[in-house]
This record gives sequence, structure tokens and C-alpha cells, in this order.
Amino acid sequence: MCMLTLLLSSQTWANENLRCAGNSNCAGTVSKDTDAPKDMVLVPGGSFLMGIDKVVNVDTKKMSKRQQLRYAVSREAFHDEGPAHNVILDAFHIDKYETSNKKYSEFMKATDHPAPAYWDDSKRNKPNQPVSGVNYHDAKAYCSWANKRLPTEAEWEKTARGPEGYKYPWGNELDNDKGNFGRKQEYTANVDAYPQGKSPYGAYSMAGNVFEWVQDWYDPNYYKTAKQTINPTGPSKGVFLSATGTYVDRYATGKKRVIRGGSWYAPAASSTTTHRFWNDPINNSYGVGLGFRCARTVQDNGMLQARTFYMDALINMGAEKYPQAMEAIEKAISQDGANAEYAQLKTMIQKQIP
Repeated sequence: MCMLTLLLSSQTWANENLRCAGNSNCAGTVSKDTDAPKDMVLVPGGSFLMGIDKVVNVDTKKMSKRQQLRYAVSREAFHDEGPAHNVILDAFHIDKYETSNKKYSEFMKATDHPAPAYWDDSKRNKPNQPVSGVNYHDAKAYCSWANKRLPTEAEWEKTARGPEGYKYPWGNELDNDKGNFGRKQEYTANVDAYPQGKSPYGAYSMAGNVFEWVQDWYDPNYYKTAKQTINPTGPSKGVFLSATGTYVDRYATGKKRVIRGGSWYAPAASSTTTHRFWNDPINNSYGVGLGFRCARTVQDNGMLQARTFYMDALINMGAEKYPQAMEAIEKAISQDGANAEYAQLKTMIQKQIP
């Protein structure tokens, strides 16, 4: 990782967190506590492997014949999932469940926000089913109203994969009984269904039920070109997809946002933890279901102070002031001794000191 990338990523992180420090009105940020807020789960900070390097064949023997037919997806569907790369995230909270119709109804009443698609569909509008006809802007507006934010694509994937980097939220083997995908049910399941299929961090329905909006713009080549490895937020702008006949763009043109997690209707292949898909940010009527869950940054004053020392170390190292850089990074480590990133920088600085 080049020094300029480290410095820019840290500067962005510091600016945002210093802006939010002590500000209860800063959407999507909460002070750190030992327990996650109600109906949210804590995903600890640290690095994880995002994406995959190759498509792994999936055993379809456990599927019904109907599902086997729906599992077949062009190999092109997976070309945007690699290469695998290490990403470092700060701790965050994420909703345990997809946003339900009940909660979305409360938002509509409080804000006079228009109803989503399928709101009058009796097969989709039960209180504990996920809202399934929202566009990107609807989802973002709800999260802001709830003093949260949409998760980044990296946060979503880490939540789904867990510390072991699973292919599915529950493990590495496809299990038809642990999620609502491949048209197992006629429509969406309740948001708290399939508890045996929740992710290692405790999030439900990370595979199937409804596709979930995340913050990021979609770029099929982003993993190949991404420079931001610390709290990445995706491409700075969307890539215009033209109708060239590939899996990724033959259905539509224009700039897209990422959706994750597959759905009740979509094939099981789209329910892996690394699968990426896209939709137009103004589209709310994708027939397989468009929903979301929200996230919150965990703000820890000690971690914020450690990050400030880390930034000082980077600046001093860039100026070739290695003793000062060493002093700063040691202060960072004293505040956050488990941070592998800080230990790595300390090693780099040590190599520069005679």
C-alpha cells in the first residue's frame, strides 16, 4: 500500500470523525458502547478479505429441480467479484433485520414520504415482511430519518461473511433450509425468519428475501482498480453501462448503485456473500424485491485519538522525520494495541531508522 494512499485514506477518516465527534446530530454515528443498539449487531473493526479470485462450483444436489433450473447463471455474472483483496474497516453497527414494512410505515407517517411499490400487495405488505419496493433514495432517506446510514458494500460483505470469510452467511455449503432464495417461497419471508441462516455477527437474511441497497456506485471493474483499502466507499461516481450484450449490462444502460444479497426470486447463485448486482438508483419496482438495512458508525474516542496519532505518524514519515513518526505510532498503538495496521506502519518506520 503506497504512502500517499494511506495518508489520503486516513485524512478522509479523520476529517469525518472529527466533524462528528460529540455531535449527536451527525447521522449514522453513535458513541461506542458495549452493546449494540436495539435490533442492531456489532461488527468489530479490523481487516477482512473482500471478493473472490475464482468462481467455486456449487453442489446443487440439495436443491429441488425447480431451483436447479434457476441456479444456472452465466459465468459472466461473477466476473466483477474479484480479485480478492484485503479491506480494513472500523467497527460499525448494522441492522439485525432487513427494514420491515412496519418500520417503513412509521417513517412514512412521520415524514409524509410516498409509499413504495407493492405497498398494496397483500402477499408482500405484512408488517413483519421486508419492505420490497424502494429505490436507493427511499432507502437513504429512511436511514437518515432513523439517524443511521446505508452500509457500504464492504461493510455489508463483512457482515455477511463473518470472520471466517464464508461463501454463505451460515458457512461454505449451500443449504436450502437456511434462506429464502431460488423461489423457495412464493414471496418474501418475515424479516426474522430462518434464524439458522443468520451471519456469524447475527444478521438475518443476508442471503435471499430481498436485494439490499448499499451506498456504493457500481463499477464492474472496481475491485481491479480500487486504491482505497481503509473504510472504502466505492467508486467516486457510477460507470455508465452500455448495452453490449454481457450479463452485467445487457438489460439496461446508465449509472447504477450496488445491491447485495439475492432475493426470494433470484437464483441461489446470487445469494453468495460475494455476489454483486446493480440497479438504477431511481428504480423501486424490480420484481424480485428491493429492500435495505441501515448501519451506524461506532465512534470511540480512544480509537479516534489513536487514528489522529496514526495520521501524525504518516505525515512525519512522509517528511522523513522518522523519530517523530515512531513516537506518534507508538502513541497510536498505546490507544489501540490490537490494530494490525498500526503495527504494520511501526515496522515500516523501524526499517527507516538506523
